[in-house]
Amino acid sequence: MEHRAIPILTLLLLLAGVINVVYHSGFWFTGVVVIFLSMALYDRFQSSHSILRNFPLVGRSRWIIESLRPFIQQYVLEPNTGGAPIQRMFRSIVYQRAKNSRETIPFGTQLDTYSNGYEWIGHSLSARDVEKLDCSPRVTIGGKQCKHPYSASILNISAMSFGSLSDNAILALNKGAKAGGFSHNTGEGGLSHYHLEHGGDIVWQIGTGYFGCRTKEGGFDAQKFRQNAARDAVKMIEIKLSQGAKPGHGGILPADKNTPEIAQIRGVEPYTQVDSPARHSAFKSPLELMDFIQQLRELSDGKPIGIKLALGRRSEFVAICKAMLDRDIKPDFITVDGGEGGTGAAPLEYSNSIGTPLKEALAFVDDMLRGFDLRSDIKLIASGKIITGFHVIKHLALGADICNSGRGMMLALGCVQSLSCNTNKCPTGVATQDKSLAKGLVVEDKFERVRQFHQKTVHVVADMLSSTGLKHPSELNRTFIYRRINQAEVKRFDEIYPIIGEGSFLTSTPPERYKLDVEEASASSFMPRVQLSSVEEEDIIPVAQA
Repeated sequence: MEHRAIPILTLLLLLAGVINVVYHSGFWFTGVVVIFLSMALYDRFQSSHSILRNFPLVGRSRWIIESLRPFIQQYVLEPNTGGAPIQRMFRSIVYQRAKNSRETIPFGTQLDTYSNGYEWIGHSLSARDVEKLDCSPRVTIGGKQCKHPYSASILNISAMSFGSLSDNAILALNKGAKAGGFSHNTGEGGLSHYHLEHGGDIVWQIGTGYFGCRTKEGGFDAQKFRQNAARDAVKMIEIKLSQGAKPGHGGILPADKNTPEIAQIRGVEPYTQVDSPARHSAFKSPLELMDFIQQLRELSDGKPIGIKLALGRRSEFVAICKAMLDRDIKPDFITVDGGEGGTGAAPLEYSNSIGTPLKEALAFVDDMLRGFDLRSDIKLIASGKIITGFHVIKHLALGADICNSGRGMMLALGCVQSLSCNTNKCPTGVATQDKSLAKGLVVEDKFERVRQFHQKTVHVVADMLSSTGLKHPSELNRTFIYRRINQAEVKRFDEIYPIIGEGSFLTSTPPERYKLDVEEASASSFMPRVQLSSVEEEDIIPVAQA
């Protein structure tokens, strides 16, 4: 293999020397050549990168192109209907609503309405005047066992921890929630003073690391929980069983994001990677989960207690339903996180190939609660790539009572989808602990954008609802949404996801599509009966330790 860069640069250096001697000029040219020659020599004799050894200096163009690729793709080549994970047209509508600028589009839809998977809502010839509807509808969360129900907006901030997001991002989100009257989920990273400073309504999430209510050994500390749960800003508590982006894996906080401040909030060692366990230590079975829910309800003096999960093996959720009946204890809400859920850091395989997508998961959870006659006491929250008003409407029709948005709120903060959340180098200061980058996010500007994005999106939901002739989101059901299956076939959601009758599982055999899930579920174990015969619960090695 010829290394032409070094000989060429050497010749140029000799030529520059001759020019300097003869004409007493060209010193700048000599300096440039020396710099490039030094880089080429370093590349030739380093041992880490084969391309640079074989193609000194020239090989660096590969890294330059790779670095510029996201910029070129997003700002030069990307069409409105392109872009991942959030399409450009959805990013644009968030920016427009957040900035209170024009949000209409010209010349009709750019979507292919005849492509497989296209979805729409059926409107009515008896459409209503949107101004006569409640354009900020609320949903009360809190069952019979709850002393302090919470009146929630139909759109709220999804779980994002301080640690994955910067201090200014958390401050802006919470101040936006306060100004707009919606809730802010802390994520599993603990309850920081940034979540509390502006007094926005808080949903405090308790993950497997028990941050904010953690013993030195990493277990659950009841006294610490009681102290934080008593705060006026904390309106609900959410037990995170799993999340859509990395279900069965546990949260990941990279070492360079684990600053002394974050470590103090979480009760861990600074500058170490924090991997939350894959499962809880406070309970080991569905029955024990119900006992834990009751314990938190009592420690919080009756505030709404819920669970969050990404649906995995379906019989495990059936087991939770059976445990509710057995203990006569129910969570006040269940957050269903789709497999398409976002995160700042997750293994590729977990993001791509584990976890049930939101629509299928939401329909299943709603069906199980209805089948076991549990639905009336439990509110469902949908989470997973919810950006627009139609996204909200679609999931409300499918079974949700309210929706959470994470990436939508991040875009409202100014996120440009640079896909650098896991590097601590977020250019907009949203997903970083680098103070020099975080200071670029001005709280007094961004909180208003968060508020406006929420307000306008909720208004669009009301507007779309008026087009259907309905008065309130609770009147939506699966018959309102249509999906194209192929060029010649369209189905309503109730045909794709048939609705289950209230209490039907208690009086008759479940339909064939759910029969195996119900039969193999046991309230005494998360594991299906088919596995319990050969594997003991104590012998299962958590993913984080495997």
